[in-house]
Amino acid sequence: MSRKIYVVFSLTMVLGLLLAACAPETVEVVKEVPVEVTRIVEVEVEVEAAGPASGYGATLAAIQDRGYLICGGAYAVPGFGYIQEDGSHVGFDIDVCRAITAAIFGDPDAIEYSDQTSKTRFTALANGELDLLSRTTTWTLTRDTELAANFTHTTFYDGQGMMVRKASGFAELEDLDGGSICVTTGTTTELNLADQFASRGLEYEPILFEEADDTWGAYEEGRCDAVTTDKSGLAARRTLLAVPDDHYVMAVTMSKEPLGPVVRHGDDQWYDIVDWVVYALIFAEEQGITSGNIDTFKGSGNPNIAKMLGEEGEMGAKLGLSNDWAYNAIKLVGNYGEIYGRHLGPDTPVFIPRGMNELYANGGLMYSPPIR
Repeated sequence: MSRKIYVVFSLTMVLGLLLAACAPETVEVVKEVPVEVTRIVEVEVEVEAAGPASGYGATLAAIQDRGYLICGGAYAVPGFGYIQEDGSHVGFDIDVCRAITAAIFGDPDAIEYSDQTSKTRFTALANGELDLLSRTTTWTLTRDTELAANFTHTTFYDGQGMMVRKASGFAELEDLDGGSICVTTGTTTELNLADQFASRGLEYEPILFEEADDTWGAYEEGRCDAVTTDKSGLAARRTLLAVPDDHYVMAVTMSKEPLGPVVRHGDDQWYDIVDWVVYALIFAEEQGITSGNIDTFKGSGNPNIAKMLGEEGEMGAKLGLSNDWAYNAIKLVGNYGEIYGRHLGPDTPVFIPRGMNELYANGGLMYSPPIR
């Protein structure tokens, strides 16, 4: 190897070592990277229960799926709604419910009865606890518009009255000036009483109770001079007093009280069904058709009767029912007159003369539109 080459090689080696010594040290760099973490948290939340079935056809569908009708009423009013010793429910309002369920199922006893007070009845209906309210309930504008309630055809035309003890000698409202009167609160009775006494310039002390049983208990105990409610209710409750003949109802009528079945807003089909079952009961009485003779009217040749009995047309289908809907209601429960006579007629303890509740042909207000 020549000296020149050796020198160059040596310089190259030295230069290489110097460059290696001056090279920077390797540094490990840690970079912070944000990481998104998803956390699953279980939270208990109160969910409001679903409301009642609503919309056209929803009520009938719910009843048919359930297999029975839920009927709300008052069951301490002889003649209208009462529970017998054997546990069965009887009365005018009860039979209205029985006729409706007979039209639906062909069985008048496919019913669950729900006892309702004056305070609870409209709330229970609006909440879907009931399908129908049949409970001596007065039809008013406020109730019709503000309580989500639809009143069907009136089944009993009534008026508010006043009951007193015979020993009192009271004969007219003026005799009660300054007296005390037992009344159930939250009713049209309470409002009518205030209006009547104010319009006559009379003063009185209202003794108020939420439950009708308490109202009547107080009256019988002598805690008030008189008791007021619909005249039908006075006649019915009088039969439960210890000595009914010691009490009488004044001749005065303080208001108009149209009573009848009530349904919820929002389901016109159900409204129509309840309405037309009541009309069918009235129409049957108009035609002389009873539970006992209804089969003899088949093939009568009367087109209106044929339509009602399901022999012609599709009247049942228009309501969402079978064509024998009216036949079943009348056959299994009776016409309007039969129902009235059974519970309020002259052979009953309550006995309320029909008066305005007679057929229109007899001077009353009961009248059915054509079933066609």
